[in-house]
Amino acid sequence: MMCEQQPQVTFMEVSTNKGDHRSRRRCMEEGRVRVDMSGMSLDSFPILSLNLATISNLDLSNNNLESIPESMTARLLNVVALDVHSNQLKFLPNSIGCLSKLKILNVSSNLLRTLPKTIENCKSLEELNANFNQLSVLPDTIGFELINLKKLSVNANKLGILPQSISHLTSLRVLDARLNCLRFLPEDMENLINLEVLNVSQNFQCLENLPYSLGLLVSLVELDVSYNKITSLPDSIGCLKKLQKLCVEGNPLVSPPMEVFEQSLQAVKEYLCEKMKAGQSPTKKQSWVGKLVKCGTFNGKIGSRRGEREGFIMISEYRSIEGLASPRYMGLLSPRRLFSPRTYLTK
Repeated sequence: MMCEQQPQVTFMEVSTNKGDHRSRRRCMEEGRVRVDMSGMSLDSFPILSLNLATISNLDLSNNNLESIPESMTARLLNVVALDVHSNQLKFLPNSIGCLSKLKILNVSSNLLRTLPKTIENCKSLEELNANFNQLSVLPDTIGFELINLKKLSVNANKLGILPQSISHLTSLRVLDARLNCLRFLPEDMENLINLEVLNVSQNFQCLENLPYSLGLLVSLVELDVSYNKITSLPDSIGCLKKLQKLCVEGNPLVSPPMEVFEQSLQAVKEYLCEKMKAGQSPTKKQSWVGKLVKCGTFNGKIGSRRGEREGFIMISEYRSIEGLASPRYMGLLSPRRLFSPRTYLTK
């Protein structure tokens, strides 16, 4: 069943003369037309008189779509932004790989279990939002192909691992994989030289360790590993010169000790650097020290605080899942708290 509402069509170039159709024709010829069909109670894609190849932005969000026709998707040759969030989609059409100009794809809040492998052909893709689905895996080679991807959001899914190829997303700036079932992170993350924000919080009883390669994320500014099962932070985190925000609450952390966390982020960095320098970590590898030095994140010296106050680190006494489920702490897991902006250590 389809609502009788008409789609809103906007031409990206506005003419000063309302009677002038030349600018509209130019927009259509160049594929610069926005079509908004959000919130229209659609359960199937409507037949449009408009040539699909002229559409640059298509919004089909907040409807009841269960599928998108292969033939329709293949004709969206000039689409740059496609928004189908908050529908009932169980799969995406394979023809999505034809969208060579697509930069922004929002498929969040659907029923997707997998993403089509053909999504790797969307070479221009810069932002992929697949939050709130039922994804258990991502395409194995996704990181080898989406070389322009800057933001990957896959939170609130059922992911047990992230594909090793993720480490090849050299343009990636934001990786949000919270609220999954991640057991570990890829070991070789040093290629993510532009990554600024990494959020793998709330993987609860699954994520126990962090890779040593985190110390080579030279652009990392924010790191959230809260509500996991991590007992110690890798020493290499002390080498993250640009790190300004760190959230580690809800973990059974032993190293660094609690009294260090209660001081400042700088104190944590100094503790970890000192530990690395002294070679106290049983898991520390000499090869990693060489890599850290080569990348300029570690020089063997401990920086001075110089009176800088870096705020505080969100960390509280570790509580088990059972404890969190008690009436006293149920508020911690409310949707409003889980998905609202977190309070971090700020510089």
